[in-house]
Amino acid sequence: MAISVWLIYVSVITLLIITPGPSALLCISDGLKFGKKRSVATVLGGAIAALVLMTISAAGLGALLVTSEKLFFLLKILGAMYLIYLGWQSWKDRGSLEHISEPTISISENMSVYKLFKKGFMVGISNPKDILFFTALFPGFIDTSAPHLEQYFILAGTWFVIDCTSMFTYTSLGNRLGSWLKNSRNIRRFNRIVGGVFVSLGSSLALSAVASK
Repeated sequence: MAISVWLIYVSVITLLIITPGPSALLCISDGLKFGKKRSVATVLGGAIAALVLMTISAAGLGALLVTSEKLFFLLKILGAMYLIYLGWQSWKDRGSLEHISEPTISISENMSVYKLFKKGFMVGISNPKDILFFTALFPGFIDTSAPHLEQYFILAGTWFVIDCTSMFTYTSLGNRLGSWLKNSRNIRRFNRIVGGVFVSLGSSLALSAVASK
């Protein structure tokens, strides 16, 4: 892969990744509640979900999902339902002063590193638009005369590094909000804002799925 093509690819995906979306919002929320160290699991979950979608697209399954109207519709609805569920969970979360006063070491007993990873993965994997994106993106940066597998590793590895860096920045931003959110009322407000945005994103995804049916 030519360095000029790779630099264009880096520019494009950097702009796309840093644009706030469900994964970025989740990283901000978890960075606030659980600290930067714990939230690495959330970041990795979302980044690995992106790698899975990239692999599906690269293997040609992305095109299959796009051409299968029923399967793509089901994927949209499942993604919408999960985002709405996540929003409801955040909305009714009343928060805890302990999570804010010592964000780097305090964590709910029910929120293990595995659960944080799983949550990040599910939010990342539940966005079917990524399949369309990766299916449309890869052909423009792949040289058909060169080995495809090597190019895939370059494209996927670059995405993974930029994705992790950007999402970890979001967790750091959320972690620093802890100095402002020192009382339960502000925590509840923050959780409701996060929950409302997730429900809005999920509802929009569901409506778009029904409209295109």
